Amino acid sequence: MTTIYLIRHAQSEGNLYRRCHGWYNGMITVTGRRQIQRLEQRFRDVHIDAVYSSDLYRTMSTAGAIYKPRGLTLRVEPGLREISGGIWEDHTWGEWLHKDRDNLAAFLRYDPAWSVPGGETFPTVRERMNSTILRIAAAHPGQTVAAVSHGSAIRNALCGWLGYALGEEAPIRLGDNTSVARLEVEDGKVNVIYYGDNSHLGDLAFAHNSIGKSGDPLANMEASSIYFEPLSFPADREVYLAARRDGWMASHGAMTGFDGEAFLRVAERNSAHDLNSVLLAKIGGRPVGVLQMDFEAEADRLAGRVPFLYLMPGNRAKGLGAQLLGQAVSACRKLGRRVIRLRCAPENDHAQKFYLAHGFRKVGEEPGGSGHLDTMEKYIGLEL
Repeated sequence: MTTIYLIRHAQSEGNLYRRCHGWYNGMITVTGRRQIQRLEQRFRDVHIDAVYSSDLYRTMSTAGAIYKPRGLTLRVEPGLREISGGIWEDHTWGEWLHKDRDNLAAFLRYDPAWSVPGGETFPTVRERMNSTILRIAAAHPGQTVAAVSHGSAIRNALCGWLGYALGEEAPIRLGDNTSVARLEVEDGKVNVIYYGDNSHLGDLAFAHNSIGKSGDPLANMEASSIYFEPLSFPADREVYLAARRDGWMASHGAMTGFDGEAFLRVAERNSAHDLNSVLLAKIGGRPVGVLQMDFEAEADRLAGRVPFLYLMPGNRAKGLGAQLLGQAVSACRKLGRRVIRLRCAPENDHAQKFYLAHGFRKVGEEPGGSGHLDTMEKYIGLEL
């Protein structure tokens, strides 16, 4: 008999930014790094003979919690990958809710008929996961193995091993990031001893943060998943200026020094360079914020600038800002940028805390606002 601990990766960008990251290579988040530390503690006294992971960054990074302290070599296994989202990859869930709602609903219920161009199907992934686990077990008879995989792939496989048909309502929720299932494999049969164990996470479990939601997953998406539409100039001039005015007041507490026309000129230049540089964020057709990016300013330094990241009143402190940040990360990374830079008023405590919590650090100061602004930088390259 072979014992296999099947583990979901730590929180990654796709989880936080609410984007489809099937085979897309996203990084581990600040919270995810803390989860990896707790996973390492959980397995500190557990004997492990071998460690496997899918060949994606988020699983390989998570697997480091187990193979590195033991001096083992990570065995990379593409069969442990997440389901491929095809053309959905690295787009927001809000976008597909807006454009392809019925198909998204089919995806969320693991409908065997679900498909998108370039993607896999749920029957294919179930078979892939089952054959991969059996192959790993056959290579390690009588041993104990850790295997790091992905949320939907793990849930799909667990449903199969527990006897639930694809598309059938099953009492198995998507597990927390770094949640653990214990499998015992013998004579070509996989027995599930337990699954979804998040006892090591404490305050980093879904019950304590805004990433995991209970109830109807489609309803949760409808209430909180953003999609983006370009702002058009001069037609959307007043929409942009109203956001800039409110953002200035929120940052500085007064309108002293505000120059709307100067801001507008930069936005128009950005939009002329790339139509998707200045975006209106929406939920269910309702505007909730504005994201402005400058792809020219520091291109020679492999940096993407974010002149404006803004949420409208009533939409703040709800976890939505991360989705705007995720759009900026996605756009800049596609252009080969290694970092994102922005300016933040030092007196804007809320914004400062947000950026620091999402991996930014202060790298300098620039003139602006009521005196100076902090230059904040976030690394977006991919590395283990």
